Amino acid sequence: MNYAELLAPDFSLILLGFLLCRYTALNRAVWEQAEKLVFFVFFPVLLFHSIVKSPLDLSATSGLIMGGLTLAASGIAMTYVLPYLPWLGARLDRREHAACAQIGFRFNSFIALAMAERLAGPEGLLLIAVLIGVCVPIFNMAAIWPMARHSQTNFGRELVRNPFIIATVSGLLANLLGFHIPSWLEPSVSRIGAGSLALGLMAAGAGMRLGSMKEAKALSVAVLLIKHMLLPLVALFLSHALGLSKAQTLVLLAFSALPTAPTAYVLAARMGYNGPLVAGLVTLSTLMGLLSLPFAIALSTLRPWT
Repeated sequence: MNYAELLAPDFSLILLGFLLCRYTALNRAVWEQAEKLVFFVFFPVLLFHSIVKSPLDLSATSGLIMGGLTLAASGIAMTYVLPYLPWLGARLDRREHAACAQIGFRFNSFIALAMAERLAGPEGLLLIAVLIGVCVPIFNMAAIWPMARHSQTNFGRELVRNPFIIATVSGLLANLLGFHIPSWLEPSVSRIGAGSLALGLMAAGAGMRLGSMKEAKALSVAVLLIKHMLLPLVALFLSHALGLSKAQTLVLLAFSALPTAPTAYVLAARMGYNGPLVAGLVTLSTLMGLLSLPFAIALSTLRPWT
């Protein structure tokens, strides 16, 4: 699989947004309005559609679900604990950590869907849909919690008002209840989803200032190390412990090493945090996926298959 080819579209859109914002009349004032459109309309439609369109077979994938939930809990715990580590904690700004913690566990669902099909065909698509359905609500809540806590806003209110949470939870419930988007509406919804990805990535690029990461070197290294090295190792252990099939192991390992979600920037910016820092980390994570994805999939060869 050509990982550079798979990740190039995301990175090129981030770069395009950066160039447009810096060198054309489409300045920050324009992109701030675009961020609102993505946050409140486009991405919620995308998340709901991604979860609803593939039926979830919870009984046949219970082991994978357990692996995904344990992997999610591991990533969240590792990023949350960073400010309390003896040497590292003293070097971290707590407000920046609140915004950047999500980089260490969230994932790019579009790359996940594209890669799962290439790795394991239709079965891979079904398996990744299960992981998206059960993990996205958890990851979104975990992303919001430290920012809401640090800014002393009401966490419950932030959850019920957050379009990402509303879309993912309602999508999961609709899937389990057997709801399907009507065929006449499917093209429109699909086009909104495609537009949300492009606009969200370009907005991340428009808000990016890589220089901002110089002020948070320790935090940047820590969250990216968790995302692209430690989580694949945890996924390998879980595949052994849970006795996952070959297809389930491949999907879980790939899932563990995916670049972080481009919506991380939109969420941080809309909640009043350091958007440029998060956008820079999204860009670096996308680039690091070129190494971490082959690394994670290569780990699957360490398991004996009969």
